[in-house]
Amino acid sequence: MSCKPNILWICTDQQRFDTIGALGNPHVITPNIDTLVRQGSALERAYCQSPICTPSRSSFLTGVYPSTARANRNGNDAFSGAYPLVTRILADNGYTCANIGKLHLSSPFRRAERRADDGYEVFEYSHAPRDDWAEGHAYADWVREQRHTLSELQRQPEGIPAELHQTTWATDRAIDFMGARTANPWLLTLNIYDPHPPFNPPEDYRSLFDPANMPGPHFKDSDLAAQARLGSIDFQSRPMSPEALDIHDPVRSSANHRNAHYLQAAYYAMIKLIDDNIGRLLEALEALGLTDNTVVIFTSDHGETLGDHGLIEKGCRFYEGLVRVPLIWRWPGHVRADTRSDALVELLDLAPTLLDFAGIDVPAYMQGCSLRPLLEGRTAAYQEKTYVRSEYYDALDLPDASRATMIRTDRYKLVVYHGHGIGELFDLDRDPWEHNNLWDDEVHATLRSELVRLSFDATVATFDHGSERVGPY
Repeated sequence: MSCKPNILWICTDQQRFDTIGALGNPHVITPNIDTLVRQGSALERAYCQSPICTPSRSSFLTGVYPSTARANRNGNDAFSGAYPLVTRILADNGYTCANIGKLHLSSPFRRAERRADDGYEVFEYSHAPRDDWAEGHAYADWVREQRHTLSELQRQPEGIPAELHQTTWATDRAIDFMGARTANPWLLTLNIYDPHPPFNPPEDYRSLFDPANMPGPHFKDSDLAAQARLGSIDFQSRPMSPEALDIHDPVRSSANHRNAHYLQAAYYAMIKLIDDNIGRLLEALEALGLTDNTVVIFTSDHGETLGDHGLIEKGCRFYEGLVRVPLIWRWPGHVRADTRSDALVELLDLAPTLLDFAGIDVPAYMQGCSLRPLLEGRTAAYQEKTYVRSEYYDALDLPDASRATMIRTDRYKLVVYHGHGIGELFDLDRDPWEHNNLWDDEVHATLRSELVRLSFDATVATFDHGSERVGPY
């Protein structure tokens, strides 16, 4: 057996940090993710580098910020290739790499996305469970082999059955891949589309979650004025009133499919289907004798507002539900078991950590840092971050072409909406769900100035210096 570990990297799409039973949510059903928490290390303050798919994924696959990677937007024609993907580096160092599901480093609009130099030997592509791609959509091809079409299945009011669901298909392909590996160490990125909208789980999963029993979003009536102040700044939905979201009447939510409690129930049902399939993956690893030599990572590319602040879906905002994501690591005998950490970490730390575990030198250009000492409990060898940051630069095809940056310290979060003269400052110790914006509070004026300066310095530090320096001039 190789001394280099296998790597099973599970990445969901648009899953909030607060959706795991073992980490404090009593309303979800996640026994298998809970097992990963007990057997591994949960990093509870992990932040993505953009609340949008492509910039976030480009960042954690390269170990640099989206702006550095020149991958700020959804919908670009091609991945910039300014920095190599960590999968390319691993492939060049003896790993067999596979991707199953979406990747989203370039636009999949009316085409399968244009592949980068990604290092994947196996590529089972499925951006989303739709019939939008005539060629190159492995999941749609499989559905047709089952004598169905995705268009037909999507029209069913009870949702796509679990046995035909993209999450199930992707897990089947992952188990097949793991079972076929015998020589080289492998890396498998399993990119599940759920719980991304539309919120349409199979009916037998939906029935497990009663909207009337859902806790509802983090919302105060003052949120509507706060969102009105942000005006034209890009977001996928317009702010909705408590009446539209049925925030104050969860019982009525069973009759209204576009309200916070109903959507929360559907969202949790999608996560339950993901969890069931993670259970299948863990059982397969054990049956194949691969558990002890496989690093398992569970994370998501970004979160979802899910009614918080009157918003649904995502855009140019940096609320906790959008930029804070689950991050769990398991490697028996190496990663500390049953450990929860509140260290500030970023998803761009994933690439250097994987290289470190694989015994490969971490390139000097990577802006993330290896989490290995933290995960192994060697706290003296790990320098905790004093801040994390996230960015949004014209990330969605929306009218304002908004640009904004976020910096979060241990206690405070500062957001600057560039070109609009406005921002947000939250004291997360006293206001963890960000309802009280201190940006214009005179008492906090000095703090705001200090954080704006820190944010500017942090942004300047991300600039690409160009090619390697080889001389003094």
